[in-house]
Amino acid sequence: MAKENNEKAREAAAVEAVSKTDKFFKDNAKWLIGVSVAAVVITLGILGYEHFVRAPRVAECRAKMFPAENAFKAGEYEKAFAGDEDITGFEEIIDTYGSAADKSAWMYAGVCQLQLGNFESAIAYLKKYDGGEPILAARALACIGDAYVGLDRNADALVWYRKAASKADNMFAATYLLKAGIVCEEMGDNAQALAFYKEIKDKYPQSIEGYEIDKYIARIDK
Repeated sequence: MAKENNEKAREAAAVEAVSKTDKFFKDNAKWLIGVSVAAVVITLGILGYEHFVRAPRVAECRAKMFPAENAFKAGEYEKAFAGDEDITGFEEIIDTYGSAADKSAWMYAGVCQLQLGNFESAIAYLKKYDGGEPILAARALACIGDAYVGLDRNADALVWYRKAASKADNMFAATYLLKAGIVCEEMGDNAQALAFYKEIKDKYPQSIEGYEIDKYIARIDK
């Protein structure tokens, strides 16, 4: 009997819950439909923007980058950055396409400015590069360090060389550690320089820097 009463109580509770839910939907039908329609409109708008607006702009941007990339590879850094009557430079590509531009555009622009001796501009562009590829990301960090060296700001350069070495964590890290050590020597901190050189010797003995690191160590470890 108790079991039967419990079953009936559960059934009654379920019916009441369904009834309350049904009443809620009836009372708020217009609002719920409006929310659903709005969600659909927003979703379709996003998809439409990606398909009809952003995707073509990305494709157009990539097409314009090829000539600039070729100029960069040829060492024509001014042409690659500023462009000319024949090609669109990375500066204009970034200004025109913004977030639709390939991330590498900021890297290219920064390195162009670095090569041209425009160090502040190089830093500004390189700091905006946020590519996910670790080797290129480390290279961008090291280039920022190079730009600070160009500005005679060795302490700042050291910060970025450390970041680059940490980001790379491979044979490329030896290059950045060597730069860090040389900067430390320039700053008169031979102890820290020696620590960087010994890290290359211990961690990356097979790197190009590793083969020659003993001469750097011998120079200051007397």
